[in-house]
Amino acid sequence: MESISVFLVDDHLVVRQGLRDFLELQDDIEVVGDSGMPVEAVSQIKQLLPDVVIMDLVMPEIDGVEATRRVKAVSPSTQVIVLTSFSDDEKVFPAIKAGAISYLLKDVSPLELARAVRSAKRGEAVLHPEVAAKLMQEFSTPRNNDPDAEALTEREMDVLRLIARGHSNREIADSLIISEKTVKTHVSNILSKLHLADRTQAAIYALRQRLVPMDDPLPGR
Repeated sequence: MESISVFLVDDHLVVRQGLRDFLELQDDIEVVGDSGMPVEAVSQIKQLLPDVVIMDLVMPEIDGVEATRRVKAVSPSTQVIVLTSFSDDEKVFPAIKAGAISYLLKDVSPLELARAVRSAKRGEAVLHPEVAAKLMQEFSTPRNNDPDAEALTEREMDVLRLIARGHSNREIADSLIISEKTVKTHVSNILSKLHLADRTQAAIYALRQRLVPMDDPLPGR
């Protein structure tokens, strides 16, 4: 089994140590580094290129939002999971826009966090229910400056709707009777055509454009 490399960014040593102790008990997860200083963390991440970064938001030097933006700049393939005590609008929305794939609160169970790490490795979002509700409320109204979904092919629209319903690439492939590699190509095309950063933003876009019913859950709900 190929291990998932994880880097921890949190200015509380006891939190980092607790996360490391638990994650290293997982057969498929390897903690390759940690730091309490975001600028230093970004430098290390640039060298290590971990699969997943678990990021706190409130830290010295720069906050987790800016650190997330810098991580995605130096290692675009690295997925960032925000793990914080805050679900305020002014923190949730900037973190997602900066490129975080998942947003969890620190009341998450250890097993749920491990599942989120595995999901992030697959490019799948996990959102705390409270955060998902905020995102649905924020993005429930279509905007005039949104990219035009008409640029998508019919099959890409099918994939987008399934992304918004929280399906994984494997589930989408099974549903549409296509290969997982083809699904990944469709997802890449969707993000490119709509100028979106990741699957979470794609799900939000689909909800905002009423491409799926508003009572459909975002991933992780």
